[in-house]
Amino acid sequence: MLTRLIFCFVLLFTAPAGAILVNPTFNPPRYMQTTEDADIWAHIGNRVISVGRIEQGQVLAVVPTDADYYEFNFGFGTGFIDKRHLKPVQGKLRIQDRLGDLNKPLSNQNLLTWQAVTLYNEPDTQSQPLGVLAENLRYPINSKLKDRLNQTWFQIRIGNRLAWVSSLEAQEDNGIPVLTWHHILRDEENTRFRHTSTTTSVRAFSNQMTWLRDMGYTTLSLYQLEGYVNNRINLPARAVVITFDDGLKSVSRYAWPVLKQYGFTATAFIISSRIKRHPQKWDPKSLQFMSVSELQSIQDVFDIQSHTHFLHRIDGLRHPILLSRSYHNILFDFERSRRALAQFNPHVLYLSYPFGGYDEKAVKAAHDAGFHLAVTTVKGKVKPGDNPYLLKRLYILRTDSLEDMARLISNQPQG
Repeated sequence: MLTRLIFCFVLLFTAPAGAILVNPTFNPPRYMQTTEDADIWAHIGNRVISVGRIEQGQVLAVVPTDADYYEFNFGFGTGFIDKRHLKPVQGKLRIQDRLGDLNKPLSNQNLLTWQAVTLYNEPDTQSQPLGVLAENLRYPINSKLKDRLNQTWFQIRIGNRLAWVSSLEAQEDNGIPVLTWHHILRDEENTRFRHTSTTTSVRAFSNQMTWLRDMGYTTLSLYQLEGYVNNRINLPARAVVITFDDGLKSVSRYAWPVLKQYGFTATAFIISSRIKRHPQKWDPKSLQFMSVSELQSIQDVFDIQSHTHFLHRIDGLRHPILLSRSYHNILFDFERSRRALAQFNPHVLYLSYPFGGYDEKAVKAAHDAGFHLAVTTVKGKVKPGDNPYLLKRLYILRTDSLEDMARLISNQPQG
């Protein structure tokens, strides 16, 4: 029965590439009571997974379906619970949710679970547990309070119930790391770019990806990051976004096979005017750009997005030329880039500013050209509610140790 239930979930919630799953419009919910401890499931990122359980005797607001499960509100999406574990509430309904407002809008703050955490009916470890939230989840916080011992409690909403999580068991979310690379070469062939900070060795990159895999990280698309910024999607706690700027040939030659091996996905920000008609013979001593066929060949791993058309240049003072261009010139370039890249991706919705250069004109042009997000080179992580056209990123350099990488990616606040 449970296997059949999971299979139904996967069929129902396998979204096409680029889709953002949002909380559906529910029919009026009804309150039901659990007859035994009941596992709950939800769509987290691209998968339907077990996200915890509700204890016996607890009441949830659920929505009837024609399937073998009920639906209920879970974070920014939908949870599922097997119908066999529920019965109609008998007698007068009494729910002790007196310490909060169910209709209060969710904040721009999440909690992170690194282990299974207990959901309490009140901010007190002696109160009756409502259930358990599984490890490796991001979950929206309604509010926070401190108890008489000065311990912080997070209030969350689940199935039209309020629940409490101790800060001793969960952390506040300090944002998702958007990681950036450019050029990758083997050590023995890197004679020209050895001292260029944006050039990484194949060995270092492979070790970095191995670390991400071994630590259980999920790679997110920018479509999912957009949902995160706008509070519209449930995501795992261990999550990163991988991006490559420029569209260099070394990405298809070296980065693509490593990412494919580990089942990771990434975003390639492409300078559309530099796409080659035919592949060039490999020359590690020059900066070569991918061809049409090479870009097509990496799309099982890479999502193709914009790094502008002609604006990836610097002036005589080594300033990005974008900063000296008019709004209309920038807008024209952004729109041209989106059209040029449409042959690879009909959803070119994201932009990387060349050399991280932007100003008020560029931000307005990014919006008016139809981009949903734009990333900078400002150091930091992406958080819900951030300006979508000024998103921060993190650079992982060849000289960074895995310990350095772990510190950057960890949930510690960035300076």
